[in-house]
Amino acid sequence: MSTNPEDMDLEELRDEIRNIDQEIVERIAQRTYVAETIADVKAERGLPTTDEEQEQAVMDRAGENAEKFDVDSNLVKAIFRLLIELNKVEQRESR
Repeated sequence: MSTNPEDMDLEELRDEIRNIDQEIVERIAQRTYVAETIADVKAERGLPTTDEEQEQAVMDRAGENAEKFDVDSNLVKAIFRLLIELNKVEQRESR
């Protein structure tokens, strides 16, 4: 059974997607770790966990980066909203 070159290209592209997906998950894990560290510092200093001004700055940055890379900013902002919510859940569970 011979492999068609077009199939190989498709498999190579799928491999690239798998690698990108893994990198995305690794970066989410890194982001979560840093966010947990920030939460620990806030707790030590008696600061509130939620900082709406900072959350808005994150969302603004996400939108700007989306535009820079010509990606739908609403989609990117939705992803970042999920990341922020993920961090809040993690912080609640760790207390």
